[in-house]
Amino acid sequence: MEPLVRGASELGISLRDHHLAAFAACHEALVTWNQRFNLTAITDWEAVLIRHFLDSLSCLRAIHQQELAAGARVVDVGTGAGYPGIPLKIVCPGMRLTLVEATRKKVTFLEHLIGELGLKDVRAIHARAEQLGQDPAHRERYDWAVARAVGKMPTLVEYLLPLVAVGGSTLSQKGQDAPAEVQEAAYAISTLGGEVRQLVPVELRGLAETRYLVVVDKVASTPVKYPRRPGVPDKHPLLP
Repeated sequence: MEPLVRGASELGISLRDHHLAAFAACHEALVTWNQRFNLTAITDWEAVLIRHFLDSLSCLRAIHQQELAAGARVVDVGTGAGYPGIPLKIVCPGMRLTLVEATRKKVTFLEHLIGELGLKDVRAIHARAEQLGQDPAHRERYDWAVARAVGKMPTLVEYLLPLVAVGGSTLSQKGQDAPAEVQEAAYAISTLGGEVRQLVPVELRGLAETRYLVVVDKVASTPVKYPRRPGVPDKHPLLP
């Protein structure tokens, strides 16, 4: 656990024994289920600690732990095997978390993991982001919408911004091309009611490449025609 503990400390996060026990259980479940379902290509112990757990926790460079602890409503879009949502929930148990995943077998894994870890105020939904964004039960209902490795920024903001209430924000975990992606997405962000707040560079112990947290604030309601139907944002992103 040393790489995770030290890396988290460098991010200003103090991990306790019960956190580490939960992360160990996460890894065990991931390896076991990955033998039946292709959940992730990364299952090596140290790689999971850095590329899944620590990378997820790096979101706390842009989201205050106190805000999550106070019961912030967070939706994790395209969560896959639960990243970044599950690691954030382990460290900030007060947050109210919705995990959204389009692959049924991954949702089944998430439901198992939620039960295994005894997590409260967490639900896993089998759905497309475009569907949820037009559902009154989810549209503009969240304080934060987060995503990791889910498409380029012009497409991604059409998934995320419709889910966030005015006054809320989106956080996208991106690689070294983040500044160029944000520039390309300027029209989409403005059209959907967003405004770029900041790009936070993140250096993680054990990773050579610089990563970025792209934070977009929701400053106006998203027009009712967005998001468009499933598949359209990916094939025809909003560009000027």
